[in-house]
Amino acid sequence: MFYNIINSERRSGDSATVTNPRTNEALCEVTVGREADLNDAVGAARVSFESWKLLSVEERQKYLLKLADELEHRRDELQPPLAGETGKSNFLANMEIDDTLAFIRFNASQSLPDKVDYETETLKIVSTHHSIGVVGAICPWNFPLVLAAGKISAALVMGNSVIVKPSPFTPCATLKFVELATSVLPRGLLQTLNGDSDMGRLISIHPGIDKISFTGSIATGKKVAESAAKTLKRVTLELGGNDASVVCPDVDVKTVAAKVAAGSFFHSGQMCVATKRVYVHESIFQEFRDTFVEAVKNIKIDPSDDQSPLFSPVQNELQYKVVKDLIADCKENYTLLCGGNADDEQPGLFIAPIVVDRPPDDSRIVQMEQFGPIIPLMIWSTEDEVIPRVNGTCTGLGACVWANDVGNAERIARKIEAGTVWINSAEGPNPYGYCSGWKQSGIGGEWGNQGLLSYSHTQIIQLCK
Repeated sequence: MFYNIINSERRSGDSATVTNPRTNEALCEVTVGREADLNDAVGAARVSFESWKLLSVEERQKYLLKLADELEHRRDELQPPLAGETGKSNFLANMEIDDTLAFIRFNASQSLPDKVDYETETLKIVSTHHSIGVVGAICPWNFPLVLAAGKISAALVMGNSVIVKPSPFTPCATLKFVELATSVLPRGLLQTLNGDSDMGRLISIHPGIDKISFTGSIATGKKVAESAAKTLKRVTLELGGNDASVVCPDVDVKTVAAKVAAGSFFHSGQMCVATKRVYVHESIFQEFRDTFVEAVKNIKIDPSDDQSPLFSPVQNELQYKVVKDLIADCKENYTLLCGGNADDEQPGLFIAPIVVDRPPDDSRIVQMEQFGPIIPLMIWSTEDEVIPRVNGTCTGLGACVWANDVGNAERIARKIEAGTVWINSAEGPNPYGYCSGWKQSGIGGEWGNQGLLSYSHTQIIQLCK
């Protein structure tokens, strides 16, 4: 049983069942929060905030380092529920825990010191940064632990208190994370409430919560923004992406095709910044396609936790149906280069990887974020033609450019309308890199030193000498 943590204590109540997507069977029971629990959490958070904000940034950093050490020491209590609820292999679950620790330790090294913006003999202008208050962190199901930790650690180091709402599909590891944190952090500073979309709505409209940081779908992000507007909360939204990989004609085809395939199907494509569509230059398209498909065919599926280390089942039934519907559309209208056959039926919510051959730019598989193991390959001839196609969606979260000529790759990258562009690498989020979405992929951003600004008020001091 996993519990909500209110004012640093376990809180029981109604419960729900979490399912293991590897087997599609019940995994464990978790407590479901109620509005009264939220009110109690907000009250405790406001009390804790008043003393936490008065600590020096160096003291808050020390707490974060202690938290990371405690979690690392007790990672065996985090890994099983994380692997079970997400469907990740033990290898991939441990990788997420490593990334979680890295994010906490990164933020423990960060601060926003005062900065002199302008100074003359008679005037000095200084920018300084203050805590916002109580932060509501609403987190997704694909990487529940690391994405929660990125929000938590940045908010805490800036002097805020935090209430976390994990996805109801994957609440277990986050509930355990916060429970373990109670042995390190001051009372009521970090709390967690499991609940459905209505709990997210209640958090977004609660007058005692000062800021919302949300990671999830575009549709839900719009609802969060609408709810938060009622009390003019600060809002950070990291939403969906339909990320493109552009493969230039001068690459080592066999090497790059294998890397693009590995990145595209990492965790079955269930990563916001994962490649969702691949554009390959016409001069190498056939060789790239053959190598890419061969690499995809070599991905093995095994329901045991130790196998298929980087490939996972679709996490939940709702997303499974979305992907299956896309597959049916592609089978009816386009050519599948692998996967999608009746004899591809897999255990649990696994779907064998699928590659779609040159669907049109206005097809569903190109225009929407599939968030599953199905990738379209497209062909391009000129830069002037491919850049508008890459930019021709309502999203702009991430992208990749692959080229032997790094200067040319960077020039192309600067034309892509996305918050982060990786050159000669599959998408690999890093705590040092600011993460933001363009267009409908989000508002504001997080991570990196710049990300601390989203968890603070900037105050300008104008000093007349």
